[in-house]
Amino acid sequence: MTRESAEAGLSRRRLRPYQREVAVAVLQSVFGGKGLTFSVEIARQGGKNELSAQLELLLLTLYMGEPRNLIKCSPTFKPQTVISMMRLKDRLNDAGFNGIWTAELGYIVRLGNARAIFLSADESANVVGNTAHILLEIDESQDVSQDKYTKEFKPMGATTNVTTVHYGTTWDSATLLEEVKQANLEMERKDGVRRHFRYDWEEVARHNPDYLAYVQGERERLGENHPLFLTQYRLLPIHGGGGFLNEQQRAQLQGEHARERRGEKGRVYVAGIDLAGEAEEGEGDSLRGLRPRRDSTVVTVGELDFPGGDDVLRQPRVKVIEHYRWTGKKHTDLYVQLVDILKNVWRCRRVVVDATGVGEPVSSFLRQALGSRVVPFTFTQKAKSELGFSLLAAVNSGRLKMYRADGSAEYREFWREMELARSQYRPSQTMNFYVDPSRGHDDFLMSLALLVEAAGKCTPRGARGN
Repeated sequence: MTRESAEAGLSRRRLRPYQREVAVAVLQSVFGGKGLTFSVEIARQGGKNELSAQLELLLLTLYMGEPRNLIKCSPTFKPQTVISMMRLKDRLNDAGFNGIWTAELGYIVRLGNARAIFLSADESANVVGNTAHILLEIDESQDVSQDKYTKEFKPMGATTNVTTVHYGTTWDSATLLEEVKQANLEMERKDGVRRHFRYDWEEVARHNPDYLAYVQGERERLGENHPLFLTQYRLLPIHGGGGFLNEQQRAQLQGEHARERRGEKGRVYVAGIDLAGEAEEGEGDSLRGLRPRRDSTVVTVGELDFPGGDDVLRQPRVKVIEHYRWTGKKHTDLYVQLVDILKNVWRCRRVVVDATGVGEPVSSFLRQALGSRVVPFTFTQKAKSELGFSLLAAVNSGRLKMYRADGSAEYREFWREMELARSQYRPSQTMNFYVDPSRGHDDFLMSLALLVEAAGKCTPRGARGN
């Protein structure tokens, strides 16, 4: 295969116009020995991995007679690096190289003398010593450490003036991908050579009607301004932290229904329980006036309204209908009352309870008393991030509503926390949400998030999984 036929072959492969646009630019840099560095943002599920595999196939085929390497790194070996290797192997088989290509050492795919080396960019991975002759690819560049890339991956192409491609979706201004992107845009302004390629979901959908339907569903589920929709599909970076719920979202959260005091037969109820820290217990409610922001145990009860028809996969609408709050009361003193409220007053179908640290014995007791309807939730950085994204999705889509004003202390504290709640965005598309401890606690906020988690684990009667 000649270099000219390699470029011509792109039009015959399963690449859409925007993918071919990137591939041609990369190949011209490789064949011309230009050593350019590209940044490629393609909306989630828009085909960046297929683009990468087709480039690898073409270059391995072209250089199969020469002892040269192309190197691709991903943030993790499993599953990301493994998936990339599998895709390349499939494309080699599709091209008629089945039985010709070989695998070596669990991370190398060889075609003739040319090799594709797949490496993990995890901080602990030992990758020093490899050389990239043909191409250096950084997959999900927004999740790769800038220090790891600069010290260990970038030097792999120093002696060969290798062409480098950073693939990914945006996150915030502090990622490696954003750094490369801004540098590329600056160079483009100076010399007019395109180095940055960006294709949001609307561009991808122009060439794929099924994708259009999928993303429209995600937009309905998450909301147009959800951090994940903004970054993964619209390719708009988020900027630092800030308020967790803006004024518009708080307006969406406000409902018109009345607060209720007990359940009614035939309705479906769920609950989320955020537990007070034991370190602050046992001092009595009399201290609340002196320490108005003390940690409390909060139970949020919600009523579910499931979509009609056969669409059991859609999330139910959730109406917050009751709050319980105890401050300065030991967990052991709450056991009997919690069981009575959840079992007899509301007959809750699902209860998600904070099982982190001192919450573990409480969740264990409730599970023994109420059975599998109780689901323990352990707060980790990843789990809390997912909890926050789910809460935002419920608010943005209008599925979650708070009862109307009733003049209660619980109502006032709920909205106080919603207004004070902050968000902090972290690497690898994760976030933290909280109330600054200097301004109060986040018991109602976390209990609400656990309520949404409980709703997501509940299906209509007769549906599988309930």
